[in-house]
Amino acid sequence: MSASTLPTLASEPLPTRTLRLLPGVGLAALVGLVALLIASLETRVIGHPVIEGLVVAILLGMAVRACWVPPRAIEAGVRFTATQVLEAAVLLLGASVDLPLLVRAGPALALGIVLLVVLGITFSYGIGRVVGLPHKLAVLVACGNSICGNSAIAAVAPVIRADKEHVASSIAFTAILGVVVVIGLPFLMHPLKLSFYQYGVLAGLTVYSVPQVLAAAFPVSGLSGQVGTLVKLVRVLMLGPVVLFFALTHRKDGDALGTRAPGIQLARFVPWFIIGFLVLAALRSSGAIPAAAANAMKNVSTWLTVASMAALGLGVDLKAIRKVGPPVIITVTASLLVLIVLSVTLIRILALQ
Repeated sequence: MSASTLPTLASEPLPTRTLRLLPGVGLAALVGLVALLIASLETRVIGHPVIEGLVVAILLGMAVRACWVPPRAIEAGVRFTATQVLEAAVLLLGASVDLPLLVRAGPALALGIVLLVVLGITFSYGIGRVVGLPHKLAVLVACGNSICGNSAIAAVAPVIRADKEHVASSIAFTAILGVVVVIGLPFLMHPLKLSFYQYGVLAGLTVYSVPQVLAAAFPVSGLSGQVGTLVKLVRVLMLGPVVLFFALTHRKDGDALGTRAPGIQLARFVPWFIIGFLVLAALRSSGAIPAAAANAMKNVSTWLTVASMAALGLGVDLKAIRKVGPPVIITVTASLLVLIVLSVTLIRILALQ
């Protein structure tokens, strides 16, 4: 949700806010329901879904957006579903994960994630500068590719004082390519001879945003989805240190840290849903959450995730790619390929199984 929308919604009475969000939430839910029906029809006709419901929801949302641009009255609810609803889905997902299994790689994987983010930003920035991107645009593309897509771009842009045009162009192609990655990444599993665990790590390390990780990993297997989610959340935690780094390196004389970049606060970069996910995962692993309750939370999480995928698709403007120049396209694409190579290399070095 845009910065201008959040304060307005937050200041409204709850009934008014709910009515304002309802049309967009309802549209996303409807698209998600149709996606699940299509996946169910695939299962009945073929025996298994050719394209899983999560991916169908994204593609169907994109198709709707390509044929019809939702009015402003619907936009707020769609964005709410793609963000806050998705966050709630991720939190509930924590109740169904096997935390000891996911962290079996130990601190080596966590250190590897940190190293990969640093290398990803370095390589991506270098590629951008070589093909002629301005410094600030290269920084935005590098952070978006290496951490969490649009969220990273939106967080870094204020601290480096990026132009609005740079923000728009970096977000546009990153969002579109992110959907391509969701659809195409599973096809790399067999050529690379990856196990479900290894593929989950690959998805968590390369896919841009949390919802896209869910869409790219869970259709492959439940284990892949759980591993991918946890790896991705660790990657998201790198946003705080990265934003702090750029705030310090781009601070002008006389600027007080936090005055020009008031968003640099620990709470912003350790989101509530990540904390909730880890707490629920720990409670489930300790047996404090019974299996029946965990299964119910998983089902609710699945429904919320499908609606979020539909909202994500509704927010992708395919026409925006026409406004993105070749240097941005080359940088984002080449950076993604480098990220995949680095991720596979990390998986092999750690000998993950």
